[in-house]
Amino acid sequence: MPPSAGEPFGARLRRAMDQRGPLCVGIDPHPELLAAWQLPDSAEGLARFADTVVAALADRVAVLKPQSAFFERHGSAGVAVLERAVADARSAGALVLLDVKRGDIGSTVAAYAGAYFGEGAPLRCDAITLTPYLGYESLRPALDRARADGAGAFVLARTSNPEGAATQTARTEAGVPLAQTVLNDLARENAGAEPWGSFGAVVGATAPESSLELTINGPLLAPGLGAQGATADDLPRVFGPALRQVLPSASRSVLRRGPGVDGLRAAAEWEAAELARVLA
Repeated sequence: MPPSAGEPFGARLRRAMDQRGPLCVGIDPHPELLAAWQLPDSAEGLARFADTVVAALADRVAVLKPQSAFFERHGSAGVAVLERAVADARSAGALVLLDVKRGDIGSTVAAYAGAYFGEGAPLRCDAITLTPYLGYESLRPALDRARADGAGAFVLARTSNPEGAATQTARTEAGVPLAQTVLNDLARENAGAEPWGSFGAVVGATAPESSLELTINGPLLAPGLGAQGATADDLPRVFGPALRQVLPSASRSVLRRGPGVDGLRAAAEWEAAELARVLA
C-alpha cells in the first residue's frame, strides 16, 4: 500500500502524475452503467464493477476517484464494497481520491475525517473532496488530520456544474469572488511546500475562462471531461499559467468502454494521450 504518513500527499501525487500521466479516473457505478455492463443494481453488481475497474486501471493511472454516493445508496453492503475497492486500488499502486464532498463544522468534520485519515480508518485513502461553504476554517479539523496522515484534500472552488456559478462567482464585501477566497486560502495552506502542497482545488474543466488566480502551489482537480462536454483542448483556456497543476478527471467517458478490462485500458490510454498532447 502507498504510504499514508511521512511523505506528503502533494509530493506523492506529483510523482504519480509524472510517472503515470496526469489522469484521474472515476469509479462511478451509476445505475445506467451497471445496466450497460449487464450487472445487477445491487451490492454484488457494485463489487463486480469496482473490482473490474481496479483490476484494469489501478496499476497504470495516477489516481482513482470512487464516488462514495453510488456505494452508500446500497447501505452497509455498498460501503463494504467501497472499503475493499479503496484498499485494493491503493495496494495496486493508485492514489485514491475519495469523492465525498464533506463539509460541516467542529466535531462533525473531525468525525468525518476519522473515517478517511489515520491508522485504522475504515476508508483510509490518500485524499478526499471537501466543500467549504460553511466557511473555509470550518474544514480545519479535516485539513489538520489529513496533513498529519500524509494525506490531502481537494476543496470545491469553481465547479463544473452550472448550478454552482451563482454561489461561487458571488463577491464578498471586498469585491472578491467567493471562489477566489477559497483559492487564496488554499495558497496559504500550501505555502512553502515542495514540490507542491497537499491541498488542492476543484475547478471544473467546463468553467468559462475567468480572471481567477489559480496558482495555489497545489493540484487542481478538473472534472468535466467527456460526458460533461469538456475536452483536453479546453484546458489551456481554462487554466492558463496553472496548466501544469491540473489533474483532469474522466469518469463515464472511460467507464462506458467496459465491462472488459481491455476496453477500459484502451479508453484510459486514449484520454492520457490526449492530455499529454496538451499538458506536455
